[in-house]
Amino acid sequence: MKLSNFNFELPPELLAEYPAENRDEARLMVLNRKEQTIEHKQFKDLISYFEPEDVMVLNNTKVFPARLYGNKEKTGARIEVFLLRELNPETKLWDVLVDPARKIRIGNKLYFGEDESLVAEVIDNTTSRGRTLRFLYDGSYEDFRRKLKELGETPLPKYIKRDVQPEDQERYQTIYAKEEGAVAAPTAGLHFSKHLLKRLEIKGVNFAEVTLHVGLGTFSPVEVEDLSKHKMDSEEAFVKGDAVTTINKAKTEKRKICAVGTTVMRVLESSVSSNQTLNEFGGWTNKFIFPPYDFSIANCMVTNFHTPKSTLMMMISAFAGHDFMMRAYEEAVKEKYRFYTYGDAMLII
Repeated sequence: MKLSNFNFELPPELLAEYPAENRDEARLMVLNRKEQTIEHKQFKDLISYFEPEDVMVLNNTKVFPARLYGNKEKTGARIEVFLLRELNPETKLWDVLVDPARKIRIGNKLYFGEDESLVAEVIDNTTSRGRTLRFLYDGSYEDFRRKLKELGETPLPKYIKRDVQPEDQERYQTIYAKEEGAVAAPTAGLHFSKHLLKRLEIKGVNFAEVTLHVGLGTFSPVEVEDLSKHKMDSEEAFVKGDAVTTINKAKTEKRKICAVGTTVMRVLESSVSSNQTLNEFGGWTNKFIFPPYDFSIANCMVTNFHTPKSTLMMMISAFAGHDFMMRAYEEAVKEKYRFYTYGDAMLII
């Protein structure tokens, strides 16, 4: 498989700038791999594809308001700072992206907030846009994190051209988000409403939670035609004992195990034992899944419609089968499904 196998024509009007009014009323395309059939439903109809004791695996990461705007000392130039990951809580060191990067050099200081109560010093260059910042703040670590939240903005994807709205803080978070640490939402989960989760629970479907703190690396463009040469950025992930027990029991009983999103699939495939069961896991994963690939745990998945040539699309191709996936994407364009973060969803069974 080459990069060019994952290209398709996506009309710009199909990029969703807003979610469906009710989360679970987005459209749902259902792909049956065995029958090679495609059905058109609403997301809330997903319940009819699951039986008691089947398992839905959710990514419980929580997006933090990672986009800050500051001013450069002396010149006062406005600088956007995107918080990627915390390197050291004690010294308040962070990996960040800055824009415009050409103006930001080692030794520069940036001031945040109208009262300039938060200051950061640039101490290293990591990539063309990447920098390491040391935040200077008088106060406890808890106060510092509160200050970041107060000054930060919901980091909507770049393709959404409208201004961030107060509602986006809630829209861009799954309703089961718990563990703070992601700079982008695990978007397949955005379609679940409290009502739908409750209906699934009443039906007897079990839930298992894993954590993968989504970084921007998930969305980094693939720039090599030979996919085996692409390197994924590492993201922090955790699989705890209760999830392992629930998922392995379902696997033994040959139940449906549904990965809600590509992030869940990456966590599961990063923690497989030699006998193809799930292990506990805590650490970093840079797992890149592209065809051909044999999946060990999940036999069903929920996902959004993704960008041409993206690593996300490559994983879907490996799971659904490449020709079937391309046929589904062609149909999605023809039927005017909405793409990306706030778009419609796909269930692959």
